Amino acid sequence: MSAGPVLLFLHGVGAGDVEDGWQVALSGALVRLGYPALEPDRWIAPKYAFALRNGDGKYRLPPIIVKQPGKDEARTNRREFERRTSAMEYRLGQHEDPANWLGAGTVVDIAFETHPFKQAHNYLHDEQARARVLTRVLDSLPDSGDLLIVGHSLGSVVAADLVRRLPAGLNVVGMITIGSPLASGSVRATDLREAMQEPPTNLGWWVNFWNGFDPVAAHRGLSSVMPWLLDLRVATPPSPRVHGAVEYLSDRRVAEAIGYAMHGSLSTELVHTVNEFDVPLDGEERIVLLALRYAHLVGTHLKDDQQDRFLGALRAVQATAVEAMLQRRDTEGRPRPEQIARLAFDLADPGAEASPPAPGAYLTKEDALVQLIVLASDNFLRPFDIGFSEGVKRQAMRDLTAELGLGSVLGADVLDAVDRAEKVLAGGKGPNWIKIGALGAGAVAIVVATGGLALAAGAGLAGAAALTSALAAFGPGGMIGGLITAGSLVTAGGGGIAFGLASSGTSAEAVESIVMRQLAAVILRQKLDLEQDPAVWHLFVETERQVRRAHERLDEYSDPKSPALVELRKKIQILERALEFMREQGLEPEPQTRSTAAAH
Repeated sequence: MSAGPVLLFLHGVGAGDVEDGWQVALSGALVRLGYPALEPDRWIAPKYAFALRNGDGKYRLPPIIVKQPGKDEARTNRREFERRTSAMEYRLGQHEDPANWLGAGTVVDIAFETHPFKQAHNYLHDEQARARVLTRVLDSLPDSGDLLIVGHSLGSVVAADLVRRLPAGLNVVGMITIGSPLASGSVRATDLREAMQEPPTNLGWWVNFWNGFDPVAAHRGLSSVMPWLLDLRVATPPSPRVHGAVEYLSDRRVAEAIGYAMHGSLSTELVHTVNEFDVPLDGEERIVLLALRYAHLVGTHLKDDQQDRFLGALRAVQATAVEAMLQRRDTEGRPRPEQIARLAFDLADPGAEASPPAPGAYLTKEDALVQLIVLASDNFLRPFDIGFSEGVKRQAMRDLTAELGLGSVLGADVLDAVDRAEKVLAGGKGPNWIKIGALGAGAVAIVVATGGLALAAGAGLAGAAALTSALAAFGPGGMIGGLITAGSLVTAGGGGIAFGLASSGTSAEAVESIVMRQLAAVILRQKLDLEQDPAVWHLFVETERQVRRAHERLDEYSDPKSPALVELRKKIQILERALEFMREQGLEPEPQTRSTAAAH
């Protein structure tokens, strides 16, 4: 065999593409992308149409070589398979949603009862036909090497049946199916579906391409029956040949998947632009690098399966975050900081590793106070959700504050402040009453309600404009937008955010999460003997006033157990507890004198 994988093409129904027109179409698509055309010694296309109809003796089904993995092995295999699948998804991009053909289900139901789909029926229900086809295909293959399987129509059924019967020396780098009928109710491949509940251990990845106008694909992908594979829809226009292999293989993304499997990436290694001078980070970038550094520190203290899952999620989050920061720089015409550029890697390469940010003093002590509280109480791996022990969190936070030159004790103080704020707001219900990191849609509602301007009240209009720009670039959700939003809400004050907190569009859970962070900052400032921000008290007071007014307005006419009233009472209780704590601690701001008020 020549270097690199060999492509095994499994044809569909009919005569089996005797002239091999599929490879002409595929070669053309590969060349258009910049890949070389298929070389004669790089593909195998056995013909088995005759074997579906006629027999020449008794055959036995080839044995299953690749057995189902055990429980522990299955978990590891599934995770590694998902990593490779995610890389392919990133490389090929999310599919668009072209219009469906509403009659496709009816057509496929009828078509599978008539010629030429009778051949598919024969394969699935005639064990001798099945054995003849599989034997013929296996006889055409080498005993070892790398293999890429491409199955069209009935060939996709053969591919799913074949992969576990391959010689142990053959490594299937990937499998691509096009126009597959496996998801159709008319194709009763029950044994195949049951046997493929987990990815075979010899399979690198599986991408299924389907066309909404293709009646054989039954206007749905295969993930409905094998949820671990990647489904992508192609937008080939409807025509009499909509189901043809030529039409599928001429599609850019189908050809790109095959080209990558056969030859690797067309792109060169990531080239980082190194500037002669050090490009400083902006505020949002410092927050994200701090979060990534903390995440890597957490990862060092985890073990076994939990560490494996955490680092896999961190890898995806870091790639997305770094790409977003670099794109923002490029869009704004600003040079790329080397501290960010060196963290970039190709997420489409499942073997590429995520390097941790270098330790560094990304924040001043005052700014660090807020961001450390956010890291201690927020999900910095969103959209992934992975819990870890308080001990791990405490050790990683101590490591982080020590690296920042602020002393490891500060890391413990941060977590103690968060814990105390939780207990204050929880009352007699215990610290678990509060669900940390539950900003979600509530934070988005506040951003919308305040126009993003109240979030940077302390920094003035220029800071507000910069923050609004950052949220527009990164969005309130996701890792970057979530951290920016959470950090901004901790430092925000004024009537705009009070209105957002009091709004019916903001849940009591979101209010609780924001107030807890604000209160934790108050507690930490008190612990470190730092000057308090009087805006926190005034924010709580103004929010309480607006929430109480909303409650009184609804209370006179609504049912006592109205969900809206229940939410308002929860908000009132949260704010009462926060204000009472500050009063007891002597943190109520001094009354303004007439001269002070005039100065403002």
